[in-house]
This record gives sequence, structure tokens and C-alpha cells, in this order.
Amino acid sequence: MILTEWKTFGTDTDVYTKEMFEKEVKDVFEAMMVDETKDFPTYIWTKNYVIQIKPTSRMYKDVSFVKVPRNPSSELASEQLR
Repeated sequence: MILTEWKTFGTDTDVYTKEMFEKEVKDVFEAMMVDETKDFPTYIWTKNYVIQIKPTSRMYKDVSFVKVPRNPSSELASEQLR
């Protein structure tokens, strides 16, 4: 299911509110894909990125964010190279 309103999710180490997530990825939230059988979203769309949420550990519940530019431009590309 795709939600256009933020749904707070957590791991064993962090609880991600909309404000905390936007600060971490340095972009503005637009939508998220949620699977009700999982504890965190599968994808989150921001203004400039599609962010894949991946589990990172088997010992405890944690995630990593993989940012993929939605509309690559020279500005975003040069930002990624820094």
C-alpha cells in the first residue's frame, strides 16, 4: 500500500519520525510503500530520491537507506560526487 502521509517506524536502535528521516536523508518526504507484514516501509519517495529501505542485520532489527536519484540532473550528480 502506498501512503502519502508519514507512518512512524522503528528499529532496535532508532524510531524514525518524519522530521528525523528528512534530516537524515536531507530531503522532503512525499510517499512511502508499506507492507503490513513488515515493521518498516519498503520504499520512501522524497522530492529528489527514491529510497529503498534494506534490513542490515540478522542479530537485531536495523535498516539502511539506499538513495537513488528520481530525476538525475547535473546538480544532483555533482552533489553525489562530493
